[in-house]
Amino acid sequence: MKLGILVNTDRHQDDLIGLTEAALSRGHEVLVFFMDDGVKLLTSPSVTRLCENEGVDMSFCDYTTQKNGVSKEGICGDIICGSQYNNATMNHEADRVIVL
Repeated sequence: MKLGILVNTDRHQDDLIGLTEAALSRGHEVLVFFMDDGVKLLTSPSVTRLCENEGVDMSFCDYTTQKNGVSKEGICGDIICGSQYNNATMNHEADRVIVL
């Protein structure tokens, strides 16, 4: 199963990490897309380290990083700097989507 997680707020960092780790422990793939205030979580090493796990694909909206003043400098190269197309792709590929 593929679990999609749309992160559009910066209030649920622990939930994002916990859900991702729980899904991986059960053999599921996880697709994460950050947008709006959710891109602020990309400044957290605990969040960006999730991309190092096998089975995790992460991307974020370039426009909202600029809008929220989030620097792309420190973001792991394995996290795709994209657009709403990446969000649409995640929603298409995921079996279930959770919004945080």
